[in-house]
Amino acid sequence: MVITRVRMPHRHPTPPAKPGPPDEPPTPPSRQPQPAGGRWIFWWILGTLVVVLLLSRARSGPQTTSLSYSDFVAKVGASQVQMVDIDDKGAISGTLKNGTKFTTQIPTALGTGAQLQQQLTSHHVQIKAGQSSGGGSVWLSVLLTFLPFLLLIGFFVWMGRRAAGSMTGGLSAIGRSRAKIIEAERPTTGFDDIAGYDGVKQEISEVVDFLRNPARYSAAGAKGPRGVIMVGPPGTGKTLFARAVAGEADVPFLSVTGSAFVEMFVGVGASRVRDLFEQARKRAPSIIFIDEIDALGSRRSGGSRLGGNDEREQTLNQLLSEMDGFDQSSGIVVLAATNRPDALDPALLRPGRFDRQVTVPLPNQSERAAILAVHARDKNLAPDVDLDAVARATPGFSGADLANLVNEGAINAVRSDRTRIEPHDLDAARDRVLLGRRESSNALLPEERRSVAVHESGHALVAALCEHADPVAKVTILPAGLTLGVTEQLPEAERHLYSENYLTDLLAVRLGGRAAELVVFGEGSTGAANDLAGATQIATRMVREFGLSPELGPIGYGTSSPHFLGETTEEPGRPPYSEQTQRIVDEEVTRLLRQAEQRAITLLRDHRPALERLAGQLVTHETVDGSVVLDALRRDPGPCATNGPVPGSGPSSTPSRSAGAPSS
Repeated sequence: MVITRVRMPHRHPTPPAKPGPPDEPPTPPSRQPQPAGGRWIFWWILGTLVVVLLLSRARSGPQTTSLSYSDFVAKVGASQVQMVDIDDKGAISGTLKNGTKFTTQIPTALGTGAQLQQQLTSHHVQIKAGQSSGGGSVWLSVLLTFLPFLLLIGFFVWMGRRAAGSMTGGLSAIGRSRAKIIEAERPTTGFDDIAGYDGVKQEISEVVDFLRNPARYSAAGAKGPRGVIMVGPPGTGKTLFARAVAGEADVPFLSVTGSAFVEMFVGVGASRVRDLFEQARKRAPSIIFIDEIDALGSRRSGGSRLGGNDEREQTLNQLLSEMDGFDQSSGIVVLAATNRPDALDPALLRPGRFDRQVTVPLPNQSERAAILAVHARDKNLAPDVDLDAVARATPGFSGADLANLVNEGAINAVRSDRTRIEPHDLDAARDRVLLGRRESSNALLPEERRSVAVHESGHALVAALCEHADPVAKVTILPAGLTLGVTEQLPEAERHLYSENYLTDLLAVRLGGRAAELVVFGEGSTGAANDLAGATQIATRMVREFGLSPELGPIGYGTSSPHFLGETTEEPGRPPYSEQTQRIVDEEVTRLLRQAEQRAITLLRDHRPALERLAGQLVTHETVDGSVVLDALRRDPGPCATNGPVPGSGPSSTPSRSAGAPSS
């Protein structure tokens, strides 16, 4: 089964340009210093607890026994009491001759004081007289009892305040902007470090030049832009451009993400927007960069719709008023980046707020080569590595994809115990990015190997026999990811427009694997599921969008629902035409697919020996290049065998990949 990687133009194709190196990880925000005395509070509380516990233990002293008055008198009569201390309230505390402490109380109502004194004197007991301590000891006991709990409560209060202080300055700092201000230490990235994108550089460099030399523009009566928004697919280097602006500009650069404004507290987002622009005014001239502005500037729902986010809309309203209200001569320019321009509120994109919309598209072939050179600066490449060939083999790759490709090539070299990156490392890395990891344990059964070899041979031969199809670069039956085989095609040049002949040949190539199965085995298999889905999508666009159906006529029903940049899936919904038109579309799509399948079957039947020969080569070697496909056709005595070049055998250039026979 074959999946050809083709970038088909939409209604307004955008010329590609090129990003540079991947974004560096953001610098973690610095933590606010804690108060100097804060670290001593914990040790002070801990020391106080230890002292209180020691005092309580010392005050309690040895174990004291409480005796009744009768037992006390009996012990005195038995000469077991050594010393007593009697206060004016009749409370007695003393020590027995064995060292035991005791306490008791004289029944003063019985008037036994004189009798007790004679008895103590006769038994030689030491007598001491003291005064009652009153309520002092009671209050001291209460204080010593509850002081530990009070200290624990104070400790937890201190910990709560300390935690609140670490949250960006506490509650008083919730409404402050979280923008990173870049002034003295600017990024080292500049426009020279970004490969390609000359048009984008020119538009953004004009913003920097306006802030540096406003007199040049005012002399001609020109006003600088208030805002520039960069849109493009993910990974094309929008944030990288912002870092380059920060590195090129001699003005303060305030960077913040759109998600940093909206919080769970009502009014926090609007307060942060006000604080952000206030900081920018204090440092004017300055640049404000808002990354992923779609998190902040999404379309407002309106009063009659449910599900709106009042806090986000209030934050957006504050941003709109700030951008429309600050003085034109204040020297503040707002840069923003998003890959969801259709999700932004129209009021945010009108002139006077974001005056310019700069598209940062996917890089073209020459720009991809320059990007690869940037990412390969610190890599140990073998002399025979051709970055131009790698660029031809990676259409539709973004700057981030190319950075990942080079890194995967380096990892593949390390996996083979080498420090130098060879050409086959980059080829393996490209297959890994496009198809997934190759599973050596995913071995095919003998009959499956034969079926996959026939399937991929059908793709390759139909591509070589069709005049407008892209040349074949490699054919393999090694499983990788969800694919059991792959046919890779390298276009001679990177296309931006596709003719009807090219699309009809593309349909035939897509169905070449299924046609080969029908010719050789007399039946199809589940391996063509992905091919059929891709061919159906192409045929549907030919009929419904490109006006290439004589039955339907020059009518185009493009998808009207907004898509994120880089997304090609169609959103389900009611089509903008009648059921009768849908029936015509279905019939025309079926006709195109049947014609493509019949054409592929006819070509493969006429070149059955070449099909069998190429399938045998794949079973034996598992992977062959495009020259083997052309050699199989030259040795074929079929009706198209000639002494000249085989159709579709032009020089190999940019690649379009085909994944064959995915597992069902």
